[in-house]
This record gives sequence, structure tokens and C-alpha cells, in this order.
Amino acid sequence: MEKKPGRPRSEETKKAILSASYGLLLEIGFKAITVEGIAERAGVSKATIYKWWPGKAAVVLDGFFAATEEQLQIPDTGSAREDLFIQTNTLAAFLTSEKGRVITELIAEGQSNQNIADEYRSRYFKPRRQIAREILQRGVQRGEIRKNIDIELTIDLIFAPIFYRLLAAGGTLDAAYLKDIIYLAFEGINFQGIK
Repeated sequence: MEKKPGRPRSEETKKAILSASYGLLLEIGFKAITVEGIAERAGVSKATIYKWWPGKAAVVLDGFFAATEEQLQIPDTGSAREDLFIQTNTLAAFLTSEKGRVITELIAEGQSNQNIADEYRSRYFKPRRQIAREILQRGVQRGEIRKNIDIELTIDLIFAPIFYRLLAAGGTLDAAYLKDIIYLAFEGINFQGIK
């Protein structure tokens, strides 16, 4: 006798669970959330949550990414420098928002939970890094940037100061700071003495 598949996941129930987990994440933070709290707010049993997710981290991450998922735009103004400024400015605006605070909390949690680190890296940072890569490759093709640059290292040089200031130094991420980062990075990557 052929085994019948289980009941399909109810989209309405799934949305209620994801919405509950995201609401709690904004209200009380990742550490304070419990599966019981999510179940209570969503009006479902804990068993329903555990049937679809292995634990708190998985459902909370899905809730966060479902709520903050956006169509990522790749700016193309004709200038790689301007495109990178637009990208860093958009990122900084998000990171300093209430929703962005969650990413910094997830980065902290990821220091002791590899699954969380893998999730935010692959679902949040990897797509944004790909955009920066495309911008820099276009800059090389247009002759704005010398051909032998290390694109991966250049991405690190541009984005690392943003996270250092946000997570360690505690300074502001304003437009002037971001323009300085882009300016200094471009001075370095276009310096012909560097091989």
C-alpha cells in the first residue's frame, strides 16, 4: 500500500506563524522569543510549529526574511562609484532602522550558532555582495576601474568599515561617511602602483 503524503502546509497558518515570530522579534528580541510565545500569538500549537521548523531559530529567521524580503535593485547610473554609493546608502539606511537592528542581533547570535550565521550570510549578505560584484565588474568593463583589481577584496574594503562602525565603533552611518569610504576605496583600487 502506497503511503499518502501528509497534509499540505496551510498557507494561512504559515503566514500567522511567520508574522507572530517577526512581531515578537521586533518587540522583545531574539533571545527572549520562545516557540511557546510564537504559538500563542499565532493561535497554533507548538506541535504545528515543530512539524514545519526544527526550532526557534529557523522559524524566527524565516519570519524575519519573509517580512523584510525585497526585490533587490542593482543601480546602474553609468558610474560604478555612484552605484556603490547608492548601494551602501541603502544598506546603511536599513541597518540603522528598527528592522535593521535585528540583523545586528542575528550577527551576534551567529557567533555562537553556526546555523544562524549560515542563514543570514546566504539569505541576506550574499545577494547584496553579488550586487556589489556586478557593479565593480561593470566599472572594470567601462574602464572606470583598472582591470587587475581583486573584486572580492574591494567589496570587503568598502563594506567592512560600515559594519565596524555599526557594531564596534558606534559612530553614525551618514552620507558623508559613506562617500568617504567609496572615495578612498576608488583611490586605492585605481592606484596604478598597486599590482
